[in-house]
Amino acid sequence: MTLIPLGPGAPNVFDGEAPDRICRQPTRAELHAHLAPTPARGRALVYAGGGYLQLMHDKEGSEVAAWLNTLGLDAYVLVHRLPGQAGQPADIALQDGLLALDHLAALPPLPLLHVGLSSGGHLAGVMACQRDCAGAVIAYAPLNANHRDHKAPAGKPDYLPPEKQAFYDAWPIGIASEPHGLPRCPVFLAYALHDPVVPVDHALNLLKAAQVHGLDVEAHVFPQAEHGFALRALDGTQDQWPRLAARWIDRVLGG
Repeated sequence: MTLIPLGPGAPNVFDGEAPDRICRQPTRAELHAHLAPTPARGRALVYAGGGYLQLMHDKEGSEVAAWLNTLGLDAYVLVHRLPGQAGQPADIALQDGLLALDHLAALPPLPLLHVGLSSGGHLAGVMACQRDCAGAVIAYAPLNANHRDHKAPAGKPDYLPPEKQAFYDAWPIGIASEPHGLPRCPVFLAYALHDPVVPVDHALNLLKAAQVHGLDVEAHVFPQAEHGFALRALDGTQDQWPRLAARWIDRVLGG
């Protein structure tokens, strides 16, 4: 792994030990580069979840990167700052994501995928709306129904800190009535049918928009899955999601 600082600030500190490290107070934008063992056919920006309150760096970051390496992709895990933490603005995760895109743009060109789980999947959707990319892999992500006008379940309280709620309000991915947020790249979705943390409504809203606007969205919903299944909790039909995602990656990268 190679550490790439994307701006000033103290190096990030992680609580716990691998394979369960968590970054609770990110201090700067960083990329953790995991390169494929053979010449890569593409690269991926990986976004760990944590509810925009912390980053599940290993479970939803470095472990995802290692899996992507086996598929022939160089993977870059973004450690981004968090909205409202230490006075950061609502869109700080997007700002740090754009720094990551600038860094990757200076490398020899390769197709780029955005890969995110949970809140990292929301950020992957946001990033997929910024610049041209090959596609986005998104799992159990709060894409749109955390927006104050589209909440599921209805009446759910606003999130704290206020900057976190403001970021969800600004970027409801898949709500066509909002001014932006329809990815024009192919999208792969993996969701848990009975997820109480991120209701399946998030995926359904994007699918409805895809139907109306002709978007390329492949979705898989698993009845036994729990929230946060990642690559660890695969004791139900969700054990198929890495294989399905790998097949989808082959399609969007041309085999």
